[in-house]
Formats: sequence, structure tokens, C-alpha cells
Amino acid sequence: MSEIRDRILQLFNEMWSEDHDTPPPELKDDTVLLETGFDSMAFAVLVTALDEELGFDPFTADENAVYPRTFGDFVAFYEKHASGAPL
Repeated sequence: MSEIRDRILQLFNEMWSEDHDTPPPELKDDTVLLETGFDSMAFAVLVTALDEELGFDPFTADENAVYPRTFGDFVAFYEKHASGAPL
């Protein structure tokens, strides 16, 4: 498991625990983001938290950014833009 994946999972689980009394869902590479229980606003907050944590926001850095469909796509998008960014 990559360091980026670990940090995304950690932040997702922390945010989930702040708003839910149930355990966070298991996120696999093929988990569809919109089926995680997070809505678009929650993902916007997650992206902001990741920007603060990782020091970059791939959605503003990539001119061709698209909304990732699955958790694996989301992690891969961050990993693609992680080179050169401070961790």
C-alpha cells in the first residue's frame, strides 16, 4: 500500500467518524466513490484536507482533471501528481 493511499484512507476514515456512528466503509480500488456514503461536498472537504496534508491539489494542478469514478482512480490521480510534491 502506498503512502498516498494510506493518508487518503486515514483522512477519509477520520472524516467519516466525525459524522457517522457506524464504521467507515471498506474502500477497495473498484469502490465507486458515489457509493461510499460521501457526497460531493464531503469529497470537496476531503480534497481540501488532502491539500493541507500532502501539500498539493491535483485537481487544480491538472488542466485535464476529471472526477475519478472509483477509489482506485482517486488514489491513482493523487499518486500521478505526487512526484515532486512534498509529503
